[in-house]
Amino acid sequence: MTYEVTQGIKVSVKARFEGKVVNQGMTCNAFSYLVKIENKSEDTVQLKKRYWAIKDALKETEYVYGDGVVGKKPVLKPGETHMYNSSCILVGDFGEMGGYYEMVNFKTTELIQVTIPNFKLVTPQGAN
Repeated sequence: MTYEVTQGIKVSVKARFEGKVVNQGMTCNAFSYLVKIENKSEDTVQLKKRYWAIKDALKETEYVYGDGVVGKKPVLKPGETHMYNSSCILVGDFGEMGGYYEMVNFKTTELIQVTIPNFKLVTPQGAN
């Protein structure tokens, strides 16, 4: 698992190749990834938005912005964890994802930009 800690918020990510899929008439590579967000700070925080950069070896970088994660805007008290699974499709045999979450600190009302560490997306063929 790859991880990064920003202002006491630890984000860990683990990616997995799921196999080949056909998407819009093209054979592509499906990946899943598990994200674990741990509040190691002393303040309650809420995840408000996500910002992803998805790099594909055979395409332009795709940027994804949106509210919450998989339909949720989790509130994390000190010591709490939120986990979720998601997925993406690449044309190439390898790529990379990373970005950040926008969170609000309930105590200070400050917006925090919490880093999502860059992680590799690699097919078995791409690893050779």
